[in-house]
Amino acid sequence: MPPSRTAIYPGSFDPITRGHEDIVRRALRFADRVIVAVAQRATAPKQGLFSIGERVEMIREVFAGEPRVEAAEFDGLLVDFARSRGADLIIRGLRAVSDFEYEFQMALMNRRLWPEVETVFLAPDVSYSFLSASLVREIGLLGGEISGLVSPEVQAKMEARFHEQREAEQGGREPRRHGGRR
Repeated sequence: MPPSRTAIYPGSFDPITRGHEDIVRRALRFADRVIVAVAQRATAPKQGLFSIGERVEMIREVFAGEPRVEAAEFDGLLVDFARSRGADLIIRGLRAVSDFEYEFQMALMNRRLWPEVETVFLAPDVSYSFLSASLVREIGLLGGEISGLVSPEVQAKMEARFHEQREAEQGGREPRRHGGRR
């Protein structure tokens, strides 16, 4: 019996999109377990739509029927988190050639920091190749249709958050944004 393979799929996932889901499901073809790792530092300089805790919870909801998928938050070096979770694969999605240079540099640095780790690049299904979380947030914020871009659970949470923000702005209050952990 071959050894068990655990993969880490890191990102900000603000929110998790159908493109992210596609990458996770395809990673399960060669990994026994995939940990979707929400990076705390990835969103520190900008305000997020959802807190880190809310993102982790959304990922758990989206993959509730798949016991081989876990969601966790991490801070610090990705290779340290991967090693602590027994993972030797890092999954990265590449939407376009423009993603490759940065991802390639990160893969080489991760291997320098921990030679046993391998980075696996996956291209998304063509129907999601244009999709990014920031694009989905922008479309949703402007009242555009986001069904099909995110799961129904995530869509409901996004619509509720946008409604809260519009009410806060109309009432002269500061809209609710999340850059922190919870």
